[in-house]
Amino acid sequence: MALSASTFSPQRSWCRLSVVSIALASAGWLSGCQPQQQGLPPLGEAVVGVQLIQAQSLVMEQSLAGRSAAHMVSEVRPQVGGIILKRLFDEGQQVKAGQVLYQIDPRTYEASLENAKAQLAQAEAAVLAAKPKAERYQNLVGIDAISKQDGDDALATLRQNEAAVVAARAAVKTAQINLDYTKVTAPISGRIGTSTYTPGALVTAGQTAALTTIQQLNPIYVDVTQTSAQLLALRKQIASGALKAVNGKVAVRIILEDGSELADSGTLEFVGTSVDTGTGNVSLRAVVPNPDGLLLPGTYVKAVVPAAVNEQAILVSQSAVTRNTKGEPVVKLVGQDGKVEERRIETGDAIKDQWVVTTGLKAGEQLITSGATKVRGGQQVKTAPAEQTPKDEAAQVPQASTDAKAAQAAAPSAAPAASAAAGAPTAAAAPAASTGTPQ
Repeated sequence: MALSASTFSPQRSWCRLSVVSIALASAGWLSGCQPQQQGLPPLGEAVVGVQLIQAQSLVMEQSLAGRSAAHMVSEVRPQVGGIILKRLFDEGQQVKAGQVLYQIDPRTYEASLENAKAQLAQAEAAVLAAKPKAERYQNLVGIDAISKQDGDDALATLRQNEAAVVAARAAVKTAQINLDYTKVTAPISGRIGTSTYTPGALVTAGQTAALTTIQQLNPIYVDVTQTSAQLLALRKQIASGALKAVNGKVAVRIILEDGSELADSGTLEFVGTSVDTGTGNVSLRAVVPNPDGLLLPGTYVKAVVPAAVNEQAILVSQSAVTRNTKGEPVVKLVGQDGKVEERRIETGDAIKDQWVVTTGLKAGEQLITSGATKVRGGQQVKTAPAEQTPKDEAAQVPQASTDAKAAQAAAPSAAPAASAAAGAPTAAAAPAASTGTPQ
């Protein structure tokens, strides 16, 4: 008997292990084929959040790039020649109109003024002598005491002397003006630049080089350009009735280089009347308040200009718009039959977190704004207001926990099935292994 056990024991052990493996596999397959337990909810229609599309009035704006320019610019030049004695301003500071900027040596002009005054006094003295003489000669001519020619000569001398007085007075005025020009004053109020001449430099009247430059920066101009094609398309939309024109003074918002918006908005004052043949652009000019001097001439800015009003604009959330394989914008809608419809649209400008839809949507349709990733075209769905539906990420958590619970519930049922399939040989496997050991 011992020999028989040692001979057949290994084969019998292998057979019993095979039976156990088959039983366990069968138990797992049977548990997978069992119907869903009553504790798990049945699969139903997906619930998606929808938003009813509504048309609204929207001011159509255009963002145009441009640069700022000084409201007024004055290049200060001397009107008389001489040596600069003093510079009477600080570079980069604000100056007022009439403020003295430079002092030119006035001595030669003071002398010229005195000379002109002396000539005026001589002319006035000549008149004092010629006037009574002309009157006496006229009386003598009346009684034929002198010839008429002598009377006419006396009167002509008086007139010449009076004319010399007028010329002398003009010379005095000119000399005074030249003397005043030795004080170079600011022609306008504004911010003054650097001085190109220092005290001791010789300047001349009518020179091409400016002493300094003054720029008025409050208000300030913002010059932008718009393509003639954009202007033409806008006018066509207005003519067709799709857009409503904005009349009167148009407010302009200024966007700075760092993306921030200037606190004070300006007004559009000028729209070009011709197209630049070189660039194909039309010039526009806005006047913008600049009390703090934040904008300097030449600063790159963007001017947001309202061009027209779209009375039937449709705006949708950017999160509701996806892209297909061709890169085209696509949205999902719920039709009247309750089925999902995928539709390609065309978008325009972006306003904050919304797209302006130009074609593809109309008022009254139901746009899926949440849960769109869980459904596909043609699927039957239930709708709910967007704020009452869970987000896609949150909706995936209960499903994961449900799968975990199902796996835990299936695990205990696999053990009884395996033991039932193995039967008595399973219990006998251990003794057989112990008796089958060779002696």
